[in-house]
This record gives sequence, structure tokens and C-alpha cells, in this order.
Amino acid sequence: MLAILHPNTALDSAEYRQTMHYLENLPGVSVRVHEVQGATQRLTEIYLLGDTKGLNKEEIEALPAVERAVRISDDYRILGRHKDDRRQSGFTYNGVEFNQSNLNIFAGLCAVDVPEHVEMMMQALEDNGQVCTRMGAYKPRTNPYSFQGHGKGCLPWVFEKAGKHGIKVIAMEITHESHIEEIDTCLEKLGRPTGVMLQVGTRNTQNFELLKAIGRQSTYPVLLKRGFGITLNESLNAGEYLASEGNANVIFCLRGMKTEAGQPHRNMVDFAHVPAVKRLTRMPVCVDPSHSVGTREKSPDGILDVMHATAQGVIAGANMVLVDFHPKPEKALVDGPQALLMHELPAYLEDIHLCHDTWKKRQAIYQRLKDNASE
Repeated sequence: MLAILHPNTALDSAEYRQTMHYLENLPGVSVRVHEVQGATQRLTEIYLLGDTKGLNKEEIEALPAVERAVRISDDYRILGRHKDDRRQSGFTYNGVEFNQSNLNIFAGLCAVDVPEHVEMMMQALEDNGQVCTRMGAYKPRTNPYSFQGHGKGCLPWVFEKAGKHGIKVIAMEITHESHIEEIDTCLEKLGRPTGVMLQVGTRNTQNFELLKAIGRQSTYPVLLKRGFGITLNESLNAGEYLASEGNANVIFCLRGMKTEAGQPHRNMVDFAHVPAVKRLTRMPVCVDPSHSVGTREKSPDGILDVMHATAQGVIAGANMVLVDFHPKPEKALVDGPQALLMHELPAYLEDIHLCHDTWKKRQAIYQRLKDNASE
């Protein structure tokens, strides 16, 4: 069962203390508290886990700090959608809103290489009105001799340049829990010129100890990539690992499935699952067309496959796009052949916004259909 407190309930108030005293003394029930910071208010959600079938919903709702109670199913208890569940989807971080209705674009370097390229990328983003990017400092690689990323050595100048160009959120993959402290220490030392969204790569989707470590901190939101060789259900449960430890500010990223059936693309593009994830959970959904397609091949219409894949995801309702760009792909240390070029950025952004507007118009069509059917 889930008890949702009145908005902005103070944790030191008498109402909160009385409510918690009652809940913490329920036999056979454990209590987990989650704070959800929205754009205009803070919500406190209290999850009652264990033997909750006998709990009286009305009694819980009668507690002084409780606004309403919701019975939850076993699947995706924290991040999932449940009957009579009117909780908001998404969160606000460093002034940027992430939810199941809006769209944020994270164009940037798959792997940070030299300061010059980071500067060029962020300047282009600023020139095109963007406040988010991707910058890979830690890179898990299949080949142990391949470039593994500059690690904490590049963090100071990446964060400083982000602040200089008004970048508010950087998606940055981590591969070990020590990376959280490295990022936090560097940001704090620099006066937090930007924000970071911790990215869990496809190889670590079932690295449960890493998921728990990331979930135990609430400073940074999380971008969780789907595991490339496991089911959607298994990947969504990875999100629950994060949320069950306390961090429910999670975005789920579709990045393609590893199968020979996906050829000639690098992976089988799975963006048809965008509406499925939004139906099953309250998480905003991201698409990563670069790692799904993996090439710069184009169709006879002159449009790159990666751009077509992006359109498929956005028209289906994606809320975030994670995409590789590079000023000089021939010099990129990771995934240069799939990177989009700087002069393509304005057209790519225009295409994405066109697709997002089309999704909104599609919504309106079916809303009218629903309204007409109810008359």
C-alpha cells in the first residue's frame, strides 16, 4: 500500500510524526519514505511493504498527514502505474523538467576526448537553445584495450565548460559506485556550475549492487538503459532496484536489442516500446537512436537512418533523446562512425520538434474520438 501525504508536509511537523508513529508500529509491515520534488511542490510518499492485505485503506487515509492511500500491485511497486493512482510522472532537476509529456534532447559526445571538442559541442548547443547534453567520462568497453574514458581527470573542464555555456544537465554514464563520489566532489569544488544525470549503461542493467548504490543517493537523477539481451520486464525491474533504495527520479532509455535480426542496424530498434513503458510505469522514456542504429547510412529519401529512428521514437511519445554528435567524428575515440555532424544539429532539432508536435496532434485526434464516444 502507498500513503501519499499532503503536499509540502513538513517532516518535523506534529502531523507527520503522529502519522509515522502509527505506520511504523503496524505489525508485519515495513515503511519506506520517498521524497518527490515536483516543479511547484514537494510530495512525500510512504510505501508500506509486507503483510498489507489486511490494512484498512480508510484508516490510513484518516491519519493527519495523509492525503490519500493507494493499493499497489506486485509489479513495479514504486515506479509502476496502479489502480486509482493519480501520482505525477517525472520530476524536476536543476531547473529542467522531466515527465511523460515533455521532451528534452541530450546531444553530445559519446566519449569526452579533448577540451576543444567539448567546447565546440557546448557552444553549438548554446547557439541552438539547448540546456542538456551527454558527455561520457567513464566508458565500459568490450575490448579491455579500447579507450575506457578519461574518468575523473576530465570532469573539471567538462563541468566548467557546461556552466560557461548554460548547460544544466549532463547525462554521464558511471560504471562503479566510486564514480558518484568523484562527480559529486568535483561539482561541489567548482560550485556546482551544472548538474549530472547518472547513466546506467546496458551492460550494467543487472549489476544490482551498482543499482543499489545509485539508488541510495538522491542528489542525482538516473538514466537507466534497457539491457540489450534481456526482457523489457527484467529491465523495468532494474528501475525498481533504484527506486526501492530511495531514488525514484528515473528515466528509462530504449537503446535497441542485441540480435542478428536487427541487421543492417547495430541493434534491433525497440522504439515501439515507448508507449508500453509509459503505460506500465510513470517513468519518462528516452530513446537512444545512435546506439540502436550505429551507422550514418541513409535511405533514398536522403534522411539518415538514425534520424528516421529518432522520429519513430518521438512520434510514439518519447520524452528524451540521447544522441551522439561530434565536431570531428574521424578523431572520436568512441563510436565516431555513428556520430552526427555539427552542421546537422539545427535540422535534427527542427525534425525532432516537428515529430513532437505531431505526437501532440495525434493525441488530440484520439482524445476527440474518446470524447465523441462518451457523448
